[in-house]
Amino acid sequence: MSKKSKAKNSDVIMNEAIRASELRVVSEEKGQLGIMPRDEALKIAEEEGLDLVLISPDAKPPVAKIMDYGKYKYQQEKKKKEARKKQKKIEVKEVKFSCKIAQNDIDYKVKHAKEFLEKGKHVKLRVFLKGREMATPELGVEVLNNIWPSLEDIATMEKPPTQEGRYISMYVVPKKEKKKK
Repeated sequence: MSKKSKAKNSDVIMNEAIRASELRVVSEEKGQLGIMPRDEALKIAEEEGLDLVLISPDAKPPVAKIMDYGKYKYQQEKKKKEARKKQKKIEVKEVKFSCKIAQNDIDYKVKHAKEFLEKGKHVKLRVFLKGREMATPELGVEVLNNIWPSLEDIATMEKPPTQEGRYISMYVVPKKEKKKK
């Protein structure tokens, strides 16, 4: 089909880029064609209007397949897209607190965290440590531990409060619903 030496944007060796003098040739329609010189294999592929693609370069002799490479690449992309469609994307929302936060502010932010969890999103609760608060990170842990009881009925703690630089973080995920029999 094409006289390209290499396929675009990949490391597939095909047609004239194949350097081996002898190849074991396989055809999509005819099956095994046997061991033959590279030029003869290229001639057969050209007569059929297809490409000669090197499948196994490390074999003795190297294995090449006569195929429509454009069609093959299209089918591979199609399979990848289908796999991506079936994947579930996890969205992580972040709710930030400070060490010196008032109870009404905590209640307001916890309400948002609950809304995210009810929508099936994962929530990262973070306490930012400012200035001298870095000397007492247990204050941040205490804030998160005080928040946890209001979330534990609808969430599971995946990662307990831990320090990450200037932040104390806790990761919570929605509780899995038990399947009805």
